[in-house]
Amino acid sequence: MVQKTEVRSIEVQATRLPIRYLLVAWLGMLSAVAYLDRTNISVAGIQIGREFAISNTRLGWVFSAFLIGYASFQIPAGLLARRFGPRRVLAVGGVWWGIFTALTALVPPRIGGAVLLLIVVRFALGAGEATMYPSTSQFVERWFPVKERGKANGIIFAGVGMGSGLTFPVVTAIILHFGWRASFWFSACVGLAVGLVWYFAARDTPEQHPWVGSSERTLILSERRVVDAAATEDDPAHYGKHAIPWAKIFGNRSVLALFVSYFSYGYVAWIFFAWMFIYLAQVRGLNLKSSAIYSMFPFIGMTIGCLVGGVVSDWITAHYGLRQGRCILPGVALTLTAVLLLLGSRAHHTETAALVLACGAGVLYLAQSSFFAVSADIAGEFTGIVSGMVNMGGQIGGACTASLTPLIAAHFGWEMSFLAAAALVVIGGLAWSVIDPCRPILLPVVR
Repeated sequence: MVQKTEVRSIEVQATRLPIRYLLVAWLGMLSAVAYLDRTNISVAGIQIGREFAISNTRLGWVFSAFLIGYASFQIPAGLLARRFGPRRVLAVGGVWWGIFTALTALVPPRIGGAVLLLIVVRFALGAGEATMYPSTSQFVERWFPVKERGKANGIIFAGVGMGSGLTFPVVTAIILHFGWRASFWFSACVGLAVGLVWYFAARDTPEQHPWVGSSERTLILSERRVVDAAATEDDPAHYGKHAIPWAKIFGNRSVLALFVSYFSYGYVAWIFFAWMFIYLAQVRGLNLKSSAIYSMFPFIGMTIGCLVGGVVSDWITAHYGLRQGRCILPGVALTLTAVLLLLGSRAHHTETAALVLACGAGVLYLAQSSFFAVSADIAGEFTGIVSGMVNMGGQIGGACTASLTPLIAAHFGWEMSFLAAAALVVIGGLAWSVIDPCRPILLPVVR
């Protein structure tokens, strides 16, 4: 009887979806909500600009405020994720997002300094959302074998495309029926809900989760390090308690190259998040509904790109080695993105331009999972800090594009804005030639 029970237990563990994939799928949902909260303002931007009587340049300041707050708190968020764990940090983060998204809707347009108040609220929202990806990276490092980190990050960042893509039709519909402020209340409620579900369903490590079977736990524990470490390095009793090697992190060649590459990546990505809707409406002459439909295309491309990129990265890693799997795909993808940006911006027909630019967004996001998979590969228990530093580079790039894109367009035209983005993303692709995930920050080199 005991043997039959044990066999049945093993069969259930073998046939059910692993707990780590259920949790990472919910992280994809959290990622979607995070991008709903940050991109809803780009859809509402035209109405906000009219109500507050501000130009696109000053609206860009509001967009940039979020990104400056987001970038500034990346490393502190990594420290929090390492100290308190991704479960609690993301749960509190979800509540924070909800509060400050709601506060955006409460700013009155006729008081003195209304624009400044909007900037402060968006800065605070950005600071709270900074907890997102350092925490997810810390989670992936603890919960996933090295060979599955591409897929795991692909699922998480597929939420970026899904959340941003759904933002345009959903927020547009709410704005048309109830006004732009109602769309922010909707976003706030969704953020609170997904944060609470995460808190009750998740645990910081597979060792702590009661639903994780013995076979899944054994697989994770045996294969979550790039190289074998001393027992205390991977022991839950010591994890997160070692001194942080700041000098080695900031002086590491791969970390610095990841920062530079993700800066260029973020610069391009935020053209789609902040300006795509307005570009199609004001430059290409589409109405609100048509802009919402065409603005979805890049984010559909992003969702597909994240999922495919994660799978391809893991496949190349399994067949040709870790460095080839992590580095070849993003290097090629970023370079090809530059070509598509130039072609899309110069297309005469609006439909062609939207489709080509959407392809550019999809190709760009083939590289997404590699940034955070490499962060986990080289950083171990310091993954939250390193991924926070890398993500900070991306958000500084995003803050630059939020303000520079309309400025360049105003003086030199929108084609020049896309040309500047294309030049930067080529530099980002070249940076992958010096990144080596086989060289952990603190451990010996293994090939």
